[in-house]
Amino acid sequence: MEFILQYIYMRQIDINYDNVMDIMRTADYLCIDGLVQLCHEFVVECLGPDNCVTILQFADYYYFGALTSAAYKYIIKEFMTIAEQGNELMKLRHEEFKLIIENNQLNVKREEFVWDVVLKWVDRDPERRKNDLLFLLPKIRFGLMDTKYFIENVKDHHYIDNRKDCKPYVMETLKFMHNLQLTPSLAETIAPSLARPRYPFEVLFAIGGWSGGSPTAVIETYDTKSDRWTRIFEEDTHGPRAYHGTIVMGHYIYIIGGFDGLEYFNSCRKFNAVTKVWEEVAPMNCKRCYVSVVLLNGIIYAMGGFDGHHRLSSAEKYDFERNQWTMIAPMTSQRSDACAAVMNGRIYITGGFNGQECMNTAETYNVDTNEWTLIPPMQTRRSGVSCITYHNCLYVIGGFNGLVRMNSSEKFDPTTNHWSPVVDMCNPRSNFAVEVLDDMIFVAGGFNGVTTIAQVECYNDRMDEW
Repeated sequence: MEFILQYIYMRQIDINYDNVMDIMRTADYLCIDGLVQLCHEFVVECLGPDNCVTILQFADYYYFGALTSAAYKYIIKEFMTIAEQGNELMKLRHEEFKLIIENNQLNVKREEFVWDVVLKWVDRDPERRKNDLLFLLPKIRFGLMDTKYFIENVKDHHYIDNRKDCKPYVMETLKFMHNLQLTPSLAETIAPSLARPRYPFEVLFAIGGWSGGSPTAVIETYDTKSDRWTRIFEEDTHGPRAYHGTIVMGHYIYIIGGFDGLEYFNSCRKFNAVTKVWEEVAPMNCKRCYVSVVLLNGIIYAMGGFDGHHRLSSAEKYDFERNQWTMIAPMTSQRSDACAAVMNGRIYITGGFNGQECMNTAETYNVDTNEWTLIPPMQTRRSGVSCITYHNCLYVIGGFNGLVRMNSSEKFDPTTNHWSPVVDMCNPRSNFAVEVLDDMIFVAGGFNGVTTIAQVECYNDRMDEW
């Protein structure tokens, strides 16, 4: 009560995780809405894998609707992390668990993971919870599972095998899987609830590029949950462009520089992925095709490239609020067809072409000192290369070594200042897109030395395979 009085008279209060629930409950009882809101904001910031269910149940018990909703959203988004890091999900009541696993937005890579978590939940109190299992079974998308896994780990599981009330779910799934094997095109039709893909938390965009001997303005999106590409028809009315840079900021996708087959661009456009509307933003100081771009601390950096006459060492940055580009220190080398990524608060740029040869050098930019510094060279020369930060290392993938397009990759560990090889891709490629999605590296498109390609592949470092 002392804290409440302090807030009433002085508008000051010391909120911490140990006292926030008591303060929030008391403030709600006394109808001190401002203090309830302060506590709500504090608790939402505290949501984590080790307390989210505790917070959910507290909020639900005391009818804090907004906090209940925030806790549910957190659990649905971070479901895999919560399950892997502790036992918090084991505290769920079956009604709460049902609401979570039936949600279309549940963020899981594979439906097998949901079943594994459900089994662990039942194992925590089998005598009581094995009866609750019947309420959970209809909410699991068994039709998305691997057939062999379903037969060995679901159909024959001792919680399921001898229960007549569970048989309908097993038989319905087996029938669906059998029909799918006979008619694979069923996967493209409207799926039954047991096989309906969950909504993705992240979607991969492919915008423009070079295709069939000319630039394109086509936009496609990829959903990892349904393993499907979808074309979006809101193409940029300013026409196609290729060899541009792409940056995501909020729900905007920024397209920077590029080439349309005739003109080299310093212009920049942004696409609103929600409203599907294109807008022009301030142009760069230099025309840049084959440009390298990154986003760091809310600032876009554009480095190097080709202006139609020269390979560039210059670099510049874009301020969203001022809608203005400003030059920064030039790199140590001219580079087009390079690639850049952010790691540990610094910008790294790798490889490229300087007008005479493909490069194996790499350098890093310190935004505080406005200085570029060389790091150890890569093991292979790479132009038209792609790089990305993944699990605290810089992965450099594919490219052109001056003779052939490559499927090789390597990674730089900043803790050892050393490059080491990574398993080869399935397809050689240069000038392609790369992104991390669902904790995997995805590469899409590119040029294989003969033609542009549509192949997409992904890399998982746990399996160390593409």
